[in-house]
Parts: sequence; C-alpha cells; structure tokens
Amino acid sequence: MPREQGEKLIASNKKARHDYAIEKTYEAGLVLTGTEVKSLRQGRANLTDGYAYIDGGQAFLDAVHIPEYSQGHWTNHSAKRTRKLLLHKEEIVKLSHAVSAGGYTLVPLRLYFLDGKAKVEIAVAKGKREFEKRQTIREREDKREAERAMRTKNRLGD
Repeated sequence: MPREQGEKLIASNKKARHDYAIEKTYEAGLVLTGTEVKSLRQGRANLTDGYAYIDGGQAFLDAVHIPEYSQGHWTNHSAKRTRKLLLHKEEIVKLSHAVSAGGYTLVPLRLYFLDGKAKVEIAVAKGKREFEKRQTIREREDKREAERAMRTKNRLGD
C-alpha cells in the first residue's frame, strides 16, 4: 500500500500552454534516482525548458531541472540529466508518429506524485506563432469581461 494517496502537484509548465497548442496529453512514469525523489518531495523542480523525445523505441525527458538534494552527498544526481520515461510501447509509437509527421513536439506540462509514484504529463503540441498567442490572450480577456458584465447585471437585477 502506498504511503501517500491521491495527487500532489510538484511543478507545472504554464509557459507551455502559452507557447504551444496542446493536441493530446499522456501520463508517463519517470526513472529517477533516490536523491531526485527526495528533492521532488521537497517540491523543487522546473519544467520550463524541458522537452521529451523518442530515441531507439524509448522515450526520454531532457532539460528538466530537478535541483540537487540539499542533504545529499557524493550520491547526488546532476540537476539537468536526461531521464527515461515509462510508457507503453503503443504510446511510444503514437508519439513517434506524431513527432515525425512534422510541426509537433513533446512538452512536459506537469510533474506530480500519484499515489506516491512520480509522474509527468507530456503533451503532443504544436508551436504557436506570435499573432496566435495575442489572439488567445484577447479571447481570454474578452471572456473575462463578458463574465464580469453578466455578474454585475445579475447583481443589479436582484
């Protein structure tokens, strides 16, 4: 029985949702060393520059910064090492086809513990151009404005 129940968020990549159009998401396990797990349990990680790739029928996560464990010694890990992702073979094939089709990349969205096991949510994403980013921001602001107007109208109507 795992000592933790439920989901505990460690880090999320808000910049990825701004820079990319998310097509589909997958949940993957991570192959970690002991000091990496201890560092994650302290809630320390950064997904901003991270990306995933497929090589030789295996999936890897690169450039994700998990700082060294503060109480570790010579067994400490390097902060930005490449980590293997644990996915089913069919999922790896799907991801490989999506990326090789062109224009798509694999981006980590969230890093979290699920019932005591470290998981990462990766997404098949397509990069947005600058005008698409501005359009997304404009739509979000318009939606907020409309909701705000509806709230004030409902308050006055009561």
